[in-house]
Amino acid sequence: MAMNDTRLIAAGVILLAFFLWLSPVASATGPELLHVLGIVAAIDEKHIEVKTARGPVVSVLLNKQVKYKNKNNPKSIGPPAVGDRVIIEASKEDKHKKVTATIVHYSPIRSAPLPQ
Repeated sequence: MAMNDTRLIAAGVILLAFFLWLSPVASATGPELLHVLGIVAAIDEKHIEVKTARGPVVSVLLNKQVKYKNKNNPKSIGPPAVGDRVIIEASKEDKHKKVTATIVHYSPIRSAPLPQ
């Protein structure tokens, strides 16, 4: 019985060592995921600038794979306009230090008053 216990403990130690070795390797390979919240200050085909609640303007790169999701019109695929509220799901690559959007959720500003 002692031989089985020793093997079980040895297997556990080896497994633990493997996972401890694997964890920094797995975390260092992927991009950092971010959320940017605020109001669109400027937008063009290549980037969007967002004024955050804390004050600074954050620039986020846009590419052809970006998905736009309008809260008021789920079928819309167009980008937001200046003044719209946005939540941007983005990633930050370690080697380039650039933030790139993957999904832009937005709520457009009202263009017309509500009828009474």
